[in-house]
Amino acid sequence: MRDCSNRAGFDRVLMAVAATFLTVSATSALAAPSDTPRASAAELAIDAAVPRPEPANVPPPTIGDFKMDSTGAVPDAAKATEKPAETGTAPKAAEPKTDIKPDIKPAENVTAPAAKPSDAATTTPPAATATAPAAEPAQEPVKISTVAPADQPVADRLRDMLGAKSLRYFDRKNERAAVEKFYSARDYAPQWTQAGKLTDSANGVIARLKDAATEGLNPADYPVPDFAVATSPDQLAEAELKLTASMLDYARQAQSGRMHWSQVAADILYPEHPTDPAEVLANISTANDASAALEGYNPPHKFYKDLKGKLAELRGQGDGPMIHIAEGPALAYKAATKKQGEVAPQDPRVPQLRAKLGITENPDGTNYDAKVAAAVRKFQGSVDLKPTGVLDDRTVKAINSPKRDRQIDVVLVNMERLRWLPRQLGAASLGNAYVILNVPDFTLKVMQNGAPVWTTRVVTGKPGKHATPMLTETMKFITVNPTWNVPPSIIYNEYLPALQQDPTVLDRMGLRLERRRDGSIHISQPPGEANALGRIRFNFPNKFLVYQHDTPDKHLFAKEERAFSHGCMRVQNPDQYASTLLNIVMPNEHYTPERIRSMYGRSEIDLKFPTPIPVNITYQTAFVDDAGKLQIRKDIYGRDAAMIALLKNSRSKDLEAMVAHAQPSYTRPSGSSLPAGVNFASDNTFSSGPSFFERLFGGPSPMTPPAPVGRRPQPRFTR
Repeated sequence: MRDCSNRAGFDRVLMAVAATFLTVSATSALAAPSDTPRASAAELAIDAAVPRPEPANVPPPTIGDFKMDSTGAVPDAAKATEKPAETGTAPKAAEPKTDIKPDIKPAENVTAPAAKPSDAATTTPPAATATAPAAEPAQEPVKISTVAPADQPVADRLRDMLGAKSLRYFDRKNERAAVEKFYSARDYAPQWTQAGKLTDSANGVIARLKDAATEGLNPADYPVPDFAVATSPDQLAEAELKLTASMLDYARQAQSGRMHWSQVAADILYPEHPTDPAEVLANISTANDASAALEGYNPPHKFYKDLKGKLAELRGQGDGPMIHIAEGPALAYKAATKKQGEVAPQDPRVPQLRAKLGITENPDGTNYDAKVAAAVRKFQGSVDLKPTGVLDDRTVKAINSPKRDRQIDVVLVNMERLRWLPRQLGAASLGNAYVILNVPDFTLKVMQNGAPVWTTRVVTGKPGKHATPMLTETMKFITVNPTWNVPPSIIYNEYLPALQQDPTVLDRMGLRLERRRDGSIHISQPPGEANALGRIRFNFPNKFLVYQHDTPDKHLFAKEERAFSHGCMRVQNPDQYASTLLNIVMPNEHYTPERIRSMYGRSEIDLKFPTPIPVNITYQTAFVDDAGKLQIRKDIYGRDAAMIALLKNSRSKDLEAMVAHAQPSYTRPSGSSLPAGVNFASDNTFSSGPSFFERLFGGPSPMTPPAPVGRRPQPRFTR
């Protein structure tokens, strides 16, 4: 249905047009020349309806000529605002008010006549004065290349190569993406050359890669392209990407290691700290000294830097000719006694032996004296021979073998293991305090502000399945008067078989036996003097279920080799250890060993740390002692041999991949059963309460511990 609301207005328009038509007709008839043909009535009506403004020379309209009509009604103002937005044109200039209502648009149905040629020079079309020209779409600024003209051919080749062949140089997805983004941001300008010449940054990186051996790395793993023969853009672009790839390989292996720790054993767990290739590219490309910046990805620890110095010394000893000791009779030195004088046999091989072992005193002496025998004894200990001091055939063979090479290999694998440790060993808020335990040396140190605060002897795990794991965790609290919750591996592998032989063995040992709702067996020992954990347990929860603790078996600390436990670490002076740690985390509490001992009793006491202290368990068979001497320890777990073999193979980057190992199972083995006559802790054989992990590392005990039994010889079942 049509809208007739504006019918009256339209009628008025027609009446106005008719009146105008009559007036104009009369005037035109009087004024028209006699030779001008008379127009029809329809033409006159159209001419009257179309306004013809007087020509005027005025400047084009500006934005200031258009003003909002503040007196208009709100709906009309809204329409006026919406209309230009829809059509994309500027609003029309305000027109004089007439009797015609604003919403009437008679001009929409009227077609303007074509402009006459004679009027073009003197008449301005109405649309030109009423409507502002539409704004042209904004054009993107022309991007100016930052690449020097001499480098543009190389940049073009880099663009093509990274778009099509990047996988050829970068086999790691994150490195490939970082390299593409790096070169794209610089318009693919080369980083290592300018006009075909090496930059200072390139020279620094190349020097560092060629000197990788000083860091215990293999220079062959970081090949340096020959820029001298690269003359074409293709060759320069290829050399560019090869050097970038070698630089990223160096930074990654310098920081995290040539091999992943899982390649060596299943009982190693260190936090990952890989490099960010984008950060490496940004760091090296903006550094004033690219060589020093690249070197900075090696471990910052003093332990590492000390070994690096010893590595340089060992390699410096190899500049002279090799010395070969001939075979001959066994030589043995005997000190003088009351019944017999000193025995220092003469042998023409002794001067060579002195030179080989680095004895500078009396270099031409042919007597196998006490100093030579002591040097032989030390050498024997470094190569896992019995340190007798006797120059026998096995010792001669070992001396003639590349001894220097073997020592270098030992130093290299120990430097490699130090790369696995966190770059920040300690808690920054506590003066970088941390605990470090070296398994082959059987020592524990508390470090703070870069120096040892306290040191003690420890007992570690036996070789094989009870080896102490290598890990980094945080110590969160200390338990005084701990309950020993026997690990499932010991329960099912040792205690249950023992119960088959003697159902009363646990009672006689003061151990508590419970059956859990899932059918598993839980065995615990209440606090007391005879507890296998002693009086104090140091808790740093970890997946291997090991911790540090006191022990009733104090006599083991007198032995030189102390690998006797099931994996946990027994501390010689736990009260001093506890007070040292507590004074670091709570210095205002003033803990002393006497105060710790005053807490000994039958109830567990947890002393929680406001700030956890990192614990780093390492395996350093080569280290530099406080006197600056290189110390070599026995490879009790065979870790050196395994790593040397891995590093000497040709798998290279494959060694960086993580190896998945089977995790230990703590479930009840199938077929395990209890013999008749075994006594449980209570009539209710089903025990609920904390899980095994909660029992192991703290939490309320579900039962009131019985009075401790008297001191008895402890079995070797403790962790």
